[in-house]
Amino acid sequence: MNLTADIHHLLHQIGTGRILTTAYDTAWLARLGEMNSAVTTQALEWLRAHQLPDGSWGTISPHYNHDRLVCTLAAMTALAQYGDTQDATRLWRAEQVLDSITNGLKTDAVGETIGFEMIVPTLVYEAKSLGLLQRYRNGILHRLEEYRAAKLAALPGGMISRFVTVAFSAEMAGPDGQRLLDLENLQEANGSVAHSPSATAYYAINVCPGEPRALAYLSNVVNTQGGVPDVAPFDVFEQAWTLWNLSLTGPLDADTLALCQPHLDFLQQAWRPGQGTGFAAGYTPTDGDDTGLVFDVLTRFGRPVDLEGVLRYEQDDHYRCYELEANPSISANIHVLSALREAGLPVDHPSVQKALRFLKQVQHQDGFWFDKWHASPYYPTSHLIIAGAGYAEHLVESGVAWLLETQRFDGSWGYYMPTAEETADCLQALVMWRRQGHPVPNDAIQRGADWLAVHAEPPYPPLWIGKCLYCPELVVRSAILSALTLVAQG
Repeated sequence: MNLTADIHHLLHQIGTGRILTTAYDTAWLARLGEMNSAVTTQALEWLRAHQLPDGSWGTISPHYNHDRLVCTLAAMTALAQYGDTQDATRLWRAEQVLDSITNGLKTDAVGETIGFEMIVPTLVYEAKSLGLLQRYRNGILHRLEEYRAAKLAALPGGMISRFVTVAFSAEMAGPDGQRLLDLENLQEANGSVAHSPSATAYYAINVCPGEPRALAYLSNVVNTQGGVPDVAPFDVFEQAWTLWNLSLTGPLDADTLALCQPHLDFLQQAWRPGQGTGFAAGYTPTDGDDTGLVFDVLTRFGRPVDLEGVLRYEQDDHYRCYELEANPSISANIHVLSALREAGLPVDHPSVQKALRFLKQVQHQDGFWFDKWHASPYYPTSHLIIAGAGYAEHLVESGVAWLLETQRFDGSWGYYMPTAEETADCLQALVMWRRQGHPVPNDAIQRGADWLAVHAEPPYPPLWIGKCLYCPELVVRSAILSALTLVAQG
């Protein structure tokens, strides 16, 4: 590999956000019907081609049951509504595997995907209305239906708008909860509902049938195979995470630094003083996770940015990611901590101590961290080691030990199976830890790098948690190139 050339190529590629196709969102596109028959036909063919060997839909690896359930129910509904006789066997096979999936929900490491408890009952209701699941009496799904009904009854009307993150899962309103939608303030400027293909398709099908701006958005984000990603565009996230990964490699050469400038300009323009930023420049809500990391990136590259945008996410005992979130995000607190460090705040500053206390409280007894936005503990644990190395080392020492203890015999890392993404995350953390003067076995780093060099090319398994599992391919690629560069630097 020519790492410099690969990094330059990557910097030419990043932009709006490249995410691999998801079965869940593609299934919603397949329900457009006569509104866009060509898109529907392509999406149905994609679903047929990507049914998994056991009859379900979703990512083949890792086997994450929440992902499998939402994807399978969505695909079944689409095929039952717009498929043909050839799909009867597909639907039968899918129904046979539902018990196995629902019984495995409690085994998923992180837990629910976004909006799961509201989306699944909606999909079950629609599937039953199409004649599916007539003999299916799973207790978990029944309890979710009761929960959704109670929650819908308690929610105020007109609450779902582009100003709140629940719009990303607007399809949970189904046919019976549309009073929750603030129709005058629901769509973003690009015609989408919260940059979500599935929420936008729901809107165009059920709420404002054939709404032209929504249909235009969907046509713009569909790929040549007929599928769509979990979210689009994803521009702030892709560019910020890529530059953050590359910034770890130290002072960049002049050519690389020049290629970073347009992306830094974009991030600086996306920053809203006193508010921070969201995952995309055109997405209305801002959040603590993107804000913390973008502040970190802009500061590392010498771009002025206000700390008030980060501190606005401070709560009594942690930093929030979004307004009204049900549970805190670990990675948001990690990235806020890193931002506070880059801002020059000493480790004993009250705002820093608040993040450290929270992160200590949520640490697993074995030394690692899980986060609700990622299915692997290696992602948040590695990012926290990098944030803490030379700053809050007492917090992350056990995390470093856990990384070293869990390296696989072949040199790789992976919570479910060996992956290039997780191996890259761990190598980044270990090299940054070693650069602070701590002993890290050369053999561990070299074996990891040797394995990663062989497995550096895509496709990469989806490990990120949205309404289903997804993979931001170029972000993963940037972590791999960063890790290999760090090891090559010694």
